[in-house]
Amino acid sequence: MNLAVVLVSPKTPGNIGAAARAMLNMGARELRLVAPRCDPLDSQAVAMAVHAADLLREARIYPTLREALADRDLTVGTSARVRADLPPPRHPAQVRGLVRAASAPALVFGPEETGLVNSDLEQCQFTVRVPTAAYASLNVAQAVLLVCYEFLQAQDETPAYERKTATREEMEALYGHLHATMELIGYTDAVRARHTLRLWRAMLDRALMSSAESRLFRGFLRQVAWKVADAARRGTVTGPETTE
Repeated sequence: MNLAVVLVSPKTPGNIGAAARAMLNMGARELRLVAPRCDPLDSQAVAMAVHAADLLREARIYPTLREALADRDLTVGTSARVRADLPPPRHPAQVRGLVRAASAPALVFGPEETGLVNSDLEQCQFTVRVPTAAYASLNVAQAVLLVCYEFLQAQDETPAYERKTATREEMEALYGHLHATMELIGYTDAVRARHTLRLWRAMLDRALMSSAESRLFRGFLRQVAWKVADAARRGTVTGPETTE
């Protein structure tokens, strides 16, 4: 499986090295780092990686999470907390079939101190939580090991199905287009826009659109914009009666 493990803004070289070792244990080979706050080839990282030093040397570094996920067709974030306006985390086994069926899935982990923030989780179709006792905080490498085990090594009772979904870059472009259309027709305003778009993201991400379906949706949005512009030229725009 072409699973990419993405670490967002890791702080400690040893954690990066230990995460690489956990990946190697479970069969994941692609490490991506977003704005790391340390040298991923620091001697501590190499020492903790043990036989996974090659994963460190081959790791790709990106300035933003959006760029790190651009070519992925399924993205799974990790969180121990329920967030307002975002779907609750699932058990990793509940999304295992989707991950195994994806062509280019990604598994995203947040900084050591905070985990992923809401704006990071918005870019993930699903969020998973490793079941723990009352104390839910895991070291990054522990979390990588456990979730990679679920996705790559655990037995799957549900057969995976083949479905090529749109990349995250295609979906982010769709969401930007949707946001612009909402503002154009007065569906939402600056105060409510983020909350409204989160609800749309959650619904459309569950649909696991294909590239063709995302283009179809954007074609509809372009027609809406054309219709509004055409009505304005004819002097027939009166404005919406309600916003939502």
